[in-house]
Amino acid sequence: MLSRRTFLATAAATALPQITLAKEPAVFDPTPQEVRIKKDYLPGQLLVLPRSFYLYYVTEPRKALRYGCGVGKAGLEFTGTATIDVKKEWPTWRPTPEMIERDPVAYAKFVDNDYIQPGGADNPLGARALYLFQNGVDTYFRIHGTTQPQTIGHAVSNGCIRMLNEHVVHLYERVPIGTVVTVL
Repeated sequence: MLSRRTFLATAAATALPQITLAKEPAVFDPTPQEVRIKKDYLPGQLLVLPRSFYLYYVTEPRKALRYGCGVGKAGLEFTGTATIDVKKEWPTWRPTPEMIERDPVAYAKFVDNDYIQPGGADNPLGARALYLFQNGVDTYFRIHGTTQPQTIGHAVSNGCIRMLNEHVVHLYERVPIGTVVTVL
């Protein structure tokens, strides 16, 4: 005869794998994909969800093109709303004074000088950069390509939003100056 305790233990044990499978997170996929989104965002806007490592380009009401991205380390990330006020192909780059101060060894070639790294395949901003501004003031945060594709899907940057170079080129061609960017 099956006791109540045995019955409950058996039921819990057989239900457990189903519960575990249902809670498994989806596998991160940086490939651009059409997805449905909330109606709060207008076509042409960008939405970044740093905790899931995705950037969304809203293409029509409730639809967006989703790209994988890398984001800022804890404490260095950008949040809020900005606009893209400048766009550059193969941008030049210089770390901010705060970046140099945080890691003078990594940025040694920039210490005590005005050196600006030219654009090109070795430049950390990659193939394209979209410059984020608030009320006409540069935030020093960017949506840009990267020379480190393995960082997509991780929080490792000094605050910028990184994309694979081919993806940022694709996005760059679609978003005009004035595009609204919301980072949650």
